[in-house]
Amino acid sequence: MLEQLKQRVCEANLMLVKKRLVVLTWGNASAVDREHRVVVIKPSGLSYEAMKPEQMVVVSLDTGRVVEGGLGPSSDTPTHIELYKSFPGIGGIAHTHSLYATAWAQGKREILPLETTHADHFHGAIPCTRELRKKEIASDYERNTGRVIVERFRTLNPLELPAVLVASHGPFTWGTTVEEAVENAVVRERVARMATETLSLNRSAKSMSRALLDKHFLRKHGKNTYYGQMKN
Repeated sequence: MLEQLKQRVCEANLMLVKKRLVVLTWGNASAVDREHRVVVIKPSGLSYEAMKPEQMVVVSLDTGRVVEGGLGPSSDTPTHIELYKSFPGIGGIAHTHSLYATAWAQGKREILPLETTHADHFHGAIPCTRELRKKEIASDYERNTGRVIVERFRTLNPLELPAVLVASHGPFTWGTTVEEAVENAVVRERVARMATETLSLNRSAKSMSRALLDKHFLRKHGKNTYYGQMKN
């Protein structure tokens, strides 16, 4: 079972590179096995060029300690674990420093839902966290990064808004699977770029109407979804 999950996590990390969301070693993807209470994640600082499934690291969801693997896990592992513990509906996480979404994180601005592509995937603005405080940076920094994300989602549904911008840092996405987390990262970067281009043309552009936002999101994700091919 974990061998299959290692394969999927490795492929997800490589897809981040293929989709040009990661350069050098600036990113990571993980998946959780809630039955066995473990997380499979990319090793820290490992080059993507020769990455193999057997190099993925297995850590305990409860303690964060390595339970399988000869390499150290991503330095962002405590952030992933915090999100898995707080958002029980998610199964995979992707973190990148992709150009446009990171620019919005650096600008400390949420990405407004300006058009229907955004609404097809995100049921509202992609939120931005507050900046971490000095003491949060000095001690348990990576775990506190997860905590500040969870704090921002106190009144939000993480399955309806599967993305966040960490102020002065970069974006995270998640999904019910690691593959979905990567897909959401691809879409998040695209809508970040489109929002950037839109605001360069019209600085006063506003969010789309709530009616149109709901229509596009719910036709794909609602109880009465009708987008795509219906299953018999």
